[in-house]
Amino acid sequence: MAEQDVIIIGGGIVGLAVAERLSRSGRHVTLLEKESSWAAHQTGHNSGVIHAGPYYKPGSLKATMCTAGNRSMVEFAREHGIPHEVCGKLIVATDQKELPRLQTLFERATANGAPSRLLGPEEAREYEPHVSTVGALRVETTGIIDYAAVSRRLAELATEHGADLRLGTEVVGVASTPDEVVVTHTNGEVRGGWLINCAGLQSDRVARMAGLEPEARIVPFRGEYYELVEHRRDLVKGLIYPVPDPELPFLGVHLTRMIDGSVHAGPNAVMALAREGYRWTDINAADTASTIVYPGFLRLASRNVVTGTKEIMRSFSRRLFASSLARLVPEVSTNDIVRAGSGVRAQAILRDGSLADDFIIQRAPRQVHVLNAPSPAATSSLEIAKHIAAELDA
Repeated sequence: MAEQDVIIIGGGIVGLAVAERLSRSGRHVTLLEKESSWAAHQTGHNSGVIHAGPYYKPGSLKATMCTAGNRSMVEFAREHGIPHEVCGKLIVATDQKELPRLQTLFERATANGAPSRLLGPEEAREYEPHVSTVGALRVETTGIIDYAAVSRRLAELATEHGADLRLGTEVVGVASTPDEVVVTHTNGEVRGGWLINCAGLQSDRVARMAGLEPEARIVPFRGEYYELVEHRRDLVKGLIYPVPDPELPFLGVHLTRMIDGSVHAGPNAVMALAREGYRWTDINAADTASTIVYPGFLRLASRNVVTGTKEIMRSFSRRLFASSLARLVPEVSTNDIVRAGSGVRAQAILRDGSLADDFIIQRAPRQVHVLNAPSPAATSSLEIAKHIAAELDA
C-alpha cells in the first residue's frame, strides 16, 4: 500500500503548482526539492513576464496553455495580493526585412486569442517614446510579476491543503512496481502511487533514473542579464522585444521593466558549462561532456556556428551587449548598463539536432514527466498543473 498518493520531484513553479492543485483536490502529496529554497533555478532567474502567446504555433501546448495561463496567473495574483501589472509590450521591427515576420506574429497572436495590434512607427512611440522601429506589434495582455513570490504562495497553499513539502531533499533513485513508485532520497525514501517529475534542468536525468528513455536531452543555456542604471530607466516604459529569429527558441535580447521598477536587459544565450552554471566559472566536467557528446547538440552547434560565436562574444563584451540594445533604443550606451545576474534555461534538444518547440509531457506507468518546460512555463504553470491532474484522473 502506497504511503503517499503522489510524489513530486522539483520545487520550481511547475512542481509547486502541481502540488497545490493535487493537494487541493484531496490527494496526498509529497514534494521533494534538493535546494534549500523554492524556485531556486529557472523560476527564480527569469525576467518575470506574464506572456500572452504571440510566438507559439496555434494548437500547440505552449499556445493553448500560455493563453489560458495568462488569464489564470493574473487571476491568481489578484486573489492572493501578489504585485503584478498588465502593462502590455511592444515587439518592434527595426528594419523592413522583419515586417513579414511581424505580420506572422500578429496572425499567430490572433489565432491564439492574444489581443494585439499592428502599429506604425509613430503609434509605437506613443507607448515607447525612445524606441527605434519601422513597425511594431502591441500585445495588450502581456504583464510582469515576481514568479518567486508566486511560488512561495503556492507552497503555502499546498501546505495548508496538507501537502508534505521537503526542502534539502535530493532524489537519488526511483524504482517502480505495478503497485507503487519508490523514491530514494538523501534523507530516506518515500512511496507513492504516482511519480510526477518536474525537475527542470535535471528532468531528463530523473526520467532515466525512473527507467524512461526521454524523447529529448536537456542542454543548459545560460542567459545573462544587464540592467539599466537608475537614472536611465526612463528610456523604457514597459516591455520592448525584437522580432525573434524563427530558427531559434530564444526571443532575443529585450528590455523589461520589472515589478520593482528596475529595467532588465537581456538575456543572451550561451551554452552553460554546468546544468546549474550561472557563471563561466561554474564548470561541471560531467555535465559538459554529456552535452558535447550528444549527437543532437553536435548537429545543432554545427548549424549555428556564427550565431553561437556572436552570443559568446556578447557574453564577454558589454559594448556588444549595449549595441544589441541600441537597435531597439538607440539612446542606450555602454555606460547605461550594469550586470544583473543570469539564469539557465533547460532547453530540450532532439537527437536530430532540432529544438523541441513545444512542452514535452511524457507518460509511463504510474509516472508523468515534464521534460521540456522552458518559457512560457511560468506563465503556464497553473495550466500545466491542471493538465497533469487530468492525466492522473484519466
